[in-house]
Amino acid sequence: MQPVKIGPQWVGPGYPCFIVAEIGINHNGDVEIAKKLIDAAVAAGANAVKFQKRTVDVVYTPEELARPRENPFGPTNGDLKRGLEFGQEGYAEIDRYCRQRGILWFASCWDEASVNFIEQFDPCCYKIASASLTDDHLLRYHRTKGKPIILSTGMSTLDEIDHAVDVLGKENLVMLHCTSTYPSKLEELNLKVIPFLIERYDIPIGYSGHEVGLYTSLAAAVLGACFVERHITLDRAMWGSDQAASVEPQGITRLVKDIRAVEIAMGDGNKQVYPSELPILQKLRRVKG
Repeated sequence: MQPVKIGPQWVGPGYPCFIVAEIGINHNGDVEIAKKLIDAAVAAGANAVKFQKRTVDVVYTPEELARPRENPFGPTNGDLKRGLEFGQEGYAEIDRYCRQRGILWFASCWDEASVNFIEQFDPCCYKIASASLTDDHLLRYHRTKGKPIILSTGMSTLDEIDHAVDVLGKENLVMLHCTSTYPSKLEELNLKVIPFLIERYDIPIGYSGHEVGLYTSLAAAVLGACFVERHITLDRAMWGSDQAASVEPQGITRLVKDIRAVEIAMGDGNKQVYPSELPILQKLRRVKG
């Protein structure tokens, strides 16, 4: 299996798990909240933060944008979608702040114009959201930028995933197992798919989790996920559609700590007697081998 390099980090079996704190739209349209979330990711030891970028009038139909939906930005769904999008000034400040804090950042781009917009900041990679997996043109357009691709596979059949891999090719591709519900039910996480995907595609496989709690994301890493992504929030009680399926700063800190501890504990797979065991052996073993 060929590892994938994201920024200075290699992603694949034998390398430390690449951990992403997804900010997504949990900034609620406020750059200062985004900065606090970046700070939380840095403090936790995450490798990167991720945002979302959409050209609202391209991604959504006029009917969907006109749909009534009370929100802090106005009375319609369009007001909400536009209010959650950062423009040039916002992303320039995010880019500056991430560079200052020494953390990688990237985005999932839902349309070609958004790819062009994010490209000006020279991101370390691009994420293709589960909703975009069947958009062949968007997949091919991402490839024109020459960056590693992170492909999320929520709400997708194996045939659809096979086709997306055919379109993208396997070079510089990381695939994420995912269940696209917020929050996801335990009985629908299906973590055993992770080793199945490793066997089927022979590329680095990761996990994008939307569940409540941390232990299942830790289990994903144990099962072979070399890239783990979780939404983060300052407070799960904050306004916003993704907040409840996110982890707070202390949660992402715990997850990073636990994944790093498990990586050490996994060892090299070679059974051995450690020097620290020898005094115990001498003391307790009646019949020596």
